[in-house]
Formats: sequence, C-alpha cells, structure tokens
Amino acid sequence: MIILLATTVFLVIAIELKELVKATIALGIGSALLASVFYILNAPYAAIFELSVAAGLVTILLLSAIGMIEKEGTK
Repeated sequence: MIILLATTVFLVIAIELKELVKATIALGIGSALLASVFYILNAPYAAIFELSVAAGLVTILLLSAIGMIEKEGTK
C-alpha cells in the first residue's frame, strides 16, 4: 500500500515540476517503484521490463536530450 502511494506521489511530482531534470528523475523513481509493484503482484517479467525500459532507458534518454538542449541554448 505504501509503495502504491509513493509511486503516485513521485509520478504526480514528475508531472507538476517545471525543472525538466528534476521531473525526469522523479519519473525514473516512480517507474522503479511501479516495477516493484509489478513484482509484488507476481509479474516478474513486467517488473523487469518496466525497470529496464521505463526506469532505465527512458530516463537516460530524457536526461541526455535535456543536456543537449541546454548546451544548444547557451550558444
């Protein structure tokens, strides 16, 4: 129950934040918590997929895209 509440809190924070880096980190944490919910619900393949793709790959891609945009904006 606490994990579901924490997942909801982090994902709402990710939506509401104006700073993109902090929002992306909150999204990654929320996705990792959602993966733990999947594992608790006896869906290990969904948990592994969520952890590797959503919490890992998407977070890294968003952070690198934000970094590229901020570098171009300072020129």
